[in-house]
Amino acid sequence: MISNRHLVFMEVAQQKSFSKASQALFISQPAVSVHIKGLEEHYKTKLFERKGLQIELTEAGRLLYNRLLTVLHIQQETEFDISVIHDQQQATGVLNLGASTTAALYILPKVMSAFHREYPLVNITLLNRNSEIVLQALLDKEINIGVTEEKGQLSNITYQSFLKDQIVAVCSKHNPLARKKPYQPKDLLQMPVAIRERGSGTLEAIKQGLQRNKIRLNDLQIKVRLGGTEALKNFLLESNCVGFLSTRSIAKELQHGELTILSFDNLRIERNFYFIQRKGETSELNKRFIKMAKSIYNY
Repeated sequence: MISNRHLVFMEVAQQKSFSKASQALFISQPAVSVHIKGLEEHYKTKLFERKGLQIELTEAGRLLYNRLLTVLHIQQETEFDISVIHDQQQATGVLNLGASTTAALYILPKVMSAFHREYPLVNITLLNRNSEIVLQALLDKEINIGVTEEKGQLSNITYQSFLKDQIVAVCSKHNPLARKKPYQPKDLLQMPVAIRERGSGTLEAIKQGLQRNKIRLNDLQIKVRLGGTEALKNFLLESNCVGFLSTRSIAKELQHGELTILSFDNLRIERNFYFIQRKGETSELNKRFIKMAKSIYNY
């Protein structure tokens, strides 16, 4: 078991602040300092150094932090594996998920809800960021499972197919562009466009779809870049721009007639979602979550 002193150290490392760590742990700042001083005396080395207004891990501190992350994951996996043998409803553990926006907002909540009913004592968290950040969080051992739109080539990451998704061009029902159809892909070059931020898996899928029609992303009249599906969707509702969104993210707006899908001949943008894990991951908790997700979406 990881000691309380080591848990305090990990919180300080994550927060890069003694005061923020004390607030997160609900203990006094002097108590945090005592724990860190005790560890430094035990290991006979400094674990933190001050850089400007923040503190950073020393080389020894980084080594200790990474080792503790590994130990913590083993501890959490063991806790679940043992407890689930006796009673599934009483099984305990921690499942830290990370997903790109579309998956986090419109796909995983259904799975998480079902999983919580099966394993009510398992603590589940979800990090909602773009694909690049989710991948980095997995590499940094901040999450157990990621869901992204891209299948990369990293040798220390495994990619497991989850489900397919379609991205379509949409605009407000009040937009004059909503009255004409179908369009040709080249017509996009004359339209004002709003897109997602760089690093977004959605943006990468759009880029590849346009390239198949010999259109570069930079050829478009990009007026706005927005960070997140909801921000883009709400902007499109009030603007004369065209945007690209997953059909999963606009079901309600289409049903209520607030957004209109623009039809383009020979322009079909699809992508695959993947479960990503660190290579060699054998967690039973991870396996059960992925199995449930695939069963819910009839993979």
